[in-house]
Amino acid sequence: MKSDKMIWETLGAKYQDDRRTLKGGRLIAGYMGIVMILAGIITMLPLFTLFFYPEEIGQAQYFVAPGVSAILAGYLMSLVLRGRKAGRLEKNQEMIVVLGTWIIVIFVTAMPFVLTGNYTVTQAVFETTSGLSTTGLTVVNTGTAPHIFLIHRTVLLFFGGIGLVLVMTSVLSDVYGMRLYHAEGHSDRLLPNLIESARLVIGIYSGYILAGTLLYVLFGMSLFDAVNHAVAALSTGGFSTRPESIGYYHSPAIEMVTIVLMLLGGTNFFVHLLLLKGKWRAFFSHCETRFMLFLLAFFVPLLTILLTNSAYGNVSESIQTALFQAVSALTTTGFQTVDSFASWTPAMMFLMILLMLIGGGAGSTAGGLKIYRVYVMLKEIWWKLVRDTYPDRVVFTEQINRGGRKDTVSDRERKQINAFVFFYLLLFGAGTFIFCCYGYSLQDSMFEFASSLGTVGLSVGITAYGASPVIHWTAIIGMFMGRLEIYVVLIAVVRMVSDGKKFLREKRFQAVTSGKRNGKRIES
Repeated sequence: MKSDKMIWETLGAKYQDDRRTLKGGRLIAGYMGIVMILAGIITMLPLFTLFFYPEEIGQAQYFVAPGVSAILAGYLMSLVLRGRKAGRLEKNQEMIVVLGTWIIVIFVTAMPFVLTGNYTVTQAVFETTSGLSTTGLTVVNTGTAPHIFLIHRTVLLFFGGIGLVLVMTSVLSDVYGMRLYHAEGHSDRLLPNLIESARLVIGIYSGYILAGTLLYVLFGMSLFDAVNHAVAALSTGGFSTRPESIGYYHSPAIEMVTIVLMLLGGTNFFVHLLLLKGKWRAFFSHCETRFMLFLLAFFVPLLTILLTNSAYGNVSESIQTALFQAVSALTTTGFQTVDSFASWTPAMMFLMILLMLIGGGAGSTAGGLKIYRVYVMLKEIWWKLVRDTYPDRVVFTEQINRGGRKDTVSDRERKQINAFVFFYLLLFGAGTFIFCCYGYSLQDSMFEFASSLGTVGLSVGITAYGASPVIHWTAIIGMFMGRLEIYVVLIAVVRMVSDGKKFLREKRFQAVTSGKRNGKRIES
């Protein structure tokens, strides 16, 4: 039996430990401080451009002021964590961290655009949301924009592509990091250790960018353009330094390098690991790889035939254009080799909308519904037909190939996929309706909002510089929801409302309790 003294000492130590452990709102606030510091650093990174373009030194003020302010504010907020033990977040509070991270970085990095006086807050937020969500829709005139602002957009693509939370995870040991990792849309942990997985993803990502940059330079791009386009292609972001996008170069070699980078960016990082390890059989048998190749084999010939019969008379030019634009749409990159989509027929636009809605691989930098979800839904239809066709006594397995391994899709996963597709299409319909309300045709509205929600970046001009703020905010919400895959935003909002109600109830209870005590004291 423990003595009373030992029991009291144990309870006292536990009490002191609980007091030193941060939980709930204060813990979230501390982590938001770290996010503010990260946002400030991201904002100031383009200043390195001044070493190569010193004539743009006057532009530095637009980056230094918000960058330093964010770092100082973040430092003060992060003091909450000093000397305190970080506790575990409650259920779904990691969604609040992810949501808060993205909102803070979007608004902080928008400040350089606002401070120039050339962009409204709405336009600036639109541009940074487009960059961080790797969409590529833009209100910036790339023909006249300073190099430092073009690099700023590319920096946003780099961090948005690999994921802001993944960057935090790579430098911070986090007790709930895996939950954050999955909440941001990363479906696979490449290595047993989460920190090592995050760093491996960044390593693979950076290696591809370096290789792409070298190839671009080899085929005639300037080094500045090569760096920007390599990041934009791999992040499936589509920001270009040229108003004509990739079409400016009129180079089949540059287009082929871009196609390879776009496909790599639209592929799950887990599949990249198979490729780098030389597991070719597992790589090509993976369900997403096979379905992506099938989609391209199906859509490219269709687009080629339609282009040959309308826009181009030359078959080879039609094949080249069809392949590039199909890959750009499916991987949700948004690069263009065509001057405008105005000359495209409704049939061609319909095919492009379908590709943008499908999107790239799960766990990649691409957006859209994701190839994996569409593949599982189509397999469900096939399984249903087989079950209804064959006698009851026939037994067959409902499995898919994941990296060379046969896996069963659970009922819970199927329901999650079906629910996600429903919400995604519902949001697609709502955004399209708002665009139509501003006088745009159904075809153009569907195309532009499919591009926004799928984080693609192809445009028919609806979201240009002079668009209505309502159009821009509709696209911002679409890009944001598309990048964080809807659930994160919805669950975070519900959790914040729940926490807010709980806080108000506790305050009311404390007020009532305090009032009763005061009343008793007065009577006595």
